[in-house]
Amino acid sequence: MANDAFLASLQKLLPKDRVFTDPVDCYAYAYDNSRNYHSPIAVVFPLNTEEVAQVIQLCNQHTIPLIPRGRGTGTAGGSVPEIGGIVMSLERMTHIISVDGDNRMAIIEPGVLNQTLQDAVKSSGFFWPPDPSSAAYCSIGGNLATCAAGPHAVKYGVARDHVLGLKAVTGNGDVIKTGCYTSKGVVGYDLTRLIVGSEGTLAVITEATLKLTPLPKHTGGLTAEFVDTYSCAKAIAAIMAQPYTPSALEFLDNGALNLIRNKHKNLLPENAKAYLMIEVDGSQQEIVEATEAILQACQVEGLIEAKPAHDTKALWAARKALSPLLKDIAPKKINEDIAVPVSHLPELLTGLEKLSAQYQISNVNFGHAGNGNIHVNLLVNPDNAEEMQRAYACLDEVFSLVLSLQGTLSGEHGVGMAKRPFVSREIDATTMQLMKQVKLTFDPNNILNPGKLFPSN
Repeated sequence: MANDAFLASLQKLLPKDRVFTDPVDCYAYAYDNSRNYHSPIAVVFPLNTEEVAQVIQLCNQHTIPLIPRGRGTGTAGGSVPEIGGIVMSLERMTHIISVDGDNRMAIIEPGVLNQTLQDAVKSSGFFWPPDPSSAAYCSIGGNLATCAAGPHAVKYGVARDHVLGLKAVTGNGDVIKTGCYTSKGVVGYDLTRLIVGSEGTLAVITEATLKLTPLPKHTGGLTAEFVDTYSCAKAIAAIMAQPYTPSALEFLDNGALNLIRNKHKNLLPENAKAYLMIEVDGSQQEIVEATEAILQACQVEGLIEAKPAHDTKALWAARKALSPLLKDIAPKKINEDIAVPVSHLPELLTGLEKLSAQYQISNVNFGHAGNGNIHVNLLVNPDNAEEMQRAYACLDEVFSLVLSLQGTLSGEHGVGMAKRPFVSREIDATTMQLMKQVKLTFDPNNILNPGKLFPSN
């Protein structure tokens, strides 16, 4: 009955075509790319800040959970309504409010797709650096919620580094503005960087002022092949220790290479067991100098060949298609995006190989090696209970290995539901308690994405 009263009030706030209550209509908003599924009692589609605030205020009155959602491309369950409540989809807030080339800024609503923004600012000579592989489908709001990144983060940084200010609605329905319209600004606490990456647990972003970056004049590519992952990891550390920062530095292990070889004949060498895709950008002279320095850094024991690549489009397309290809090995993947300091990559990658062999679990690793951010994919059959038990025991040791190497449990995918049980291993109890207090300051009734990020105990 309480839900009936709430839904009746909700339907008075927004037009019928922007409130879904039929379970069939709500189904598409019950899961994200983590494949966790929990049905909401309703889905709402606000069009502006005022409507967002009104819905949040109503949820407060009835103590109904509200789960903000972009396009559902997240892999950690961050937008899954695991305890019911309503999903607030920002997908219809799609205005690019302004593009200001003189000040290198754009103001956008959260539902704008990453690729749509890139297309809109390219003609002015700019780009927005965060470039997750789902750029064609994911929203800027979702990118900000998880502090998304991508291959070019090694040089340009993550989403948090490219946001100047926000308009957002807190958990009790207050509209706040953070940051400023200048690249420098130190008045007050930096709430912008706090909200970015908070996975919708503090406030719902309704507008973002983004910092744009000039497009590089030229781009160059290199590839490097190695006899094993250890020698490849040593080369990665050497590349990142020299003065020229690559604009992308992607690692593929033997499992990833075999998947690409099976799909794209003659694209990759047959004898390589580890592979680097490297991109450099800048002026022509900078590319020449960077290429020479990086080729020199690749000269480690175990190198097969390192060379300039004149056309990397096919290779990049294959790299972006890797994740779906994992189903060729097993029906389910346990996908983690751990990160360690680059100097510890040799220990990480050899350790992952040992754990995979020890637990007899297929494992494919690839990722953004320049940040030490590796996507670990444990490939399993969910119908095999014994294999699943081994897989989760392996995962437990993977996380222990990562933390022993001064790493972090999530580089760019967020915590959501998937990594919540392990968070207390990385964050101490005192710090965790302070974070929970910050959460309740923004959201005193704990209605915004409740239960996400923090373990329940």
